[in-house]
Amino acid sequence: MDEDIRLAGTAAPSGWPRVAVVGHVEWTTIAGIDQVPTAGEVIHAERLWRGPAGGGAVAAVRLAELAGGCSFFTALGDDHAGRRSRAELEHRGVRVLAASRAGPTRAAVSMVDRAGERTTVTLGERLQPAAADTLDWGELASFDAVFFTAGDAALLRRARQARVLVVTAREFTTVLESGVRVDALVGSGCDPAERHDPALLCRPPDLVVSTEGHRGGVFTCAGQPPRRYRPARAPGPLVDTYGVGDNFAAVLTYALAAGSATADALDLAARHGAACTARRGPFATGPTPGRRAARV
Repeated sequence: MDEDIRLAGTAAPSGWPRVAVVGHVEWTTIAGIDQVPTAGEVIHAERLWRGPAGGGAVAAVRLAELAGGCSFFTALGDDHAGRRSRAELEHRGVRVLAASRAGPTRAAVSMVDRAGERTTVTLGERLQPAAADTLDWGELASFDAVFFTAGDAALLRRARQARVLVVTAREFTTVLESGVRVDALVGSGCDPAERHDPALLCRPPDLVVSTEGHRGGVFTCAGQPPRRYRPARAPGPLVDTYGVGDNFAAVLTYALAAGSATADALDLAARHGAACTARRGPFATGPTPGRRAARV
């Protein structure tokens, strides 16, 4: 299983890297269906999984498993979903630092068809942290790596204090607005919402990764032509593709923080992403807070 994957590369300067996520949470239900319904159709769905997810939460859990802990800067609604999200994330070893919002925590329903492909519908406004929130943003400077999935441009500038800054391609507009240089920009080449043109940035990232699922993906290092990385083989039959990209990005963040070469970091990320397709839901089973599931 993916918990047994080991990290190839060099150690971080002071041993295990300190990692954090700045981003969002969605209280998510994953439902199994035969196929995505057509207009006007009524179908039956089987609930497969429920819990705190969305890019920020999924990445924070994976990083906590890899590094023995992860700080998650986010925003939560003052409701049952917000309180339960905090409790479940902390149970999985995530240190939750959340700004409180008066509105409800965003919900999501992800429908997984017989082919394992997911189609997601979100309900409500996405709650995200902002630089104006009274969280300890100065702490960001102490992390070896920060993965940024949601927030305003001013907060992205604060996140730049970390030694390594990785940003999801969904926040490309925020990167443009902030004017900061990011170390890695990662997104899905198959998702129209994550398409971007790094040439628009006045300070290009050191690494740009565009994933292509079972075909592997394309990466570009600063000043070099694009190259492909190979796909990884899943450890079992395809079950669910929810959270694959978020797991990939989280592992890439961890590997870069640990000082791995780009090829090694991409290889590890691809293997973790592939392993995610062979299980139900975005997380590994049987959480043990504080465990370290990778070795340097």
